[in-house]
Amino acid sequence: MGQLWVVGLGPGTPALLTGEARMALERAAVIVGYRAYVDQVRPWRPEALYRAWPIGAERARAREAVELAATGQPVALVSSGDAGVYGMAGLALEEWERLPPPRRPALAVLPGVTALLAAAALLGAPLGTDFAAVSLSDLLVPWPTIARRLEAAAAADFVLALYNPASAARSWQLSAACAILLRHRPATTPVGLVRAAYREGQHVAIVALGELAAQPVDMLTILIVGNRATRRCGPWLLTPRGYQRDTPAGD
Repeated sequence: MGQLWVVGLGPGTPALLTGEARMALERAAVIVGYRAYVDQVRPWRPEALYRAWPIGAERARAREAVELAATGQPVALVSSGDAGVYGMAGLALEEWERLPPPRRPALAVLPGVTALLAAAALLGAPLGTDFAAVSLSDLLVPWPTIARRLEAAAAADFVLALYNPASAARSWQLSAACAILLRHRPATTPVGLVRAAYREGQHVAIVALGELAAQPVDMLTILIVGNRATRRCGPWLLTPRGYQRDTPAGD
């Protein structure tokens, strides 16, 4: 029986790759994924067979990885961040499910450091209480659904992590999202912008929500929008846990 590992590579630096993910990549004979992601593995696994794909065609990538593993090979399908968060794990499971049970390879999904967590660490402590993540890309989810989710999360005062805020083909969604958020939060609400976390070209900034729509952002940018309790703490963002008394850590 073959083996398929669906591996989250983290934000891109080898230092933030989990030990379990590294062991799976060292055992894999074939590594499948988007070209920029498999290139992160090549330097320390030059002997592996690589199936590098251009951007897009995610389902075809997942199908190839599952079918290769079904032939008896140890295969790693790689994603950035965590494979289960806007990553390849869901498609891999769908393609695995399509195979008749006798052909299904063993499958394991290995966690990784998400872009959200990497961005939050660079900003300090913006996720000290409840938060929600929403992608502004309407390629797979229709915009009315995204807008409804933003409205609900903003009204509930969640800290919000916004993925995929803009691209060359999508330039209006961020402004529309800001208009929704400003119905529920002051224009002075702090927002963290993190681009290329822990990678070359990393950029970290904090702006006011009222200024967010004018900021240059792209698909490599994660936005963390504070709730009503979030505040600047020197160069950092802090969302207090909300306790009204001193409480030991972990309680």
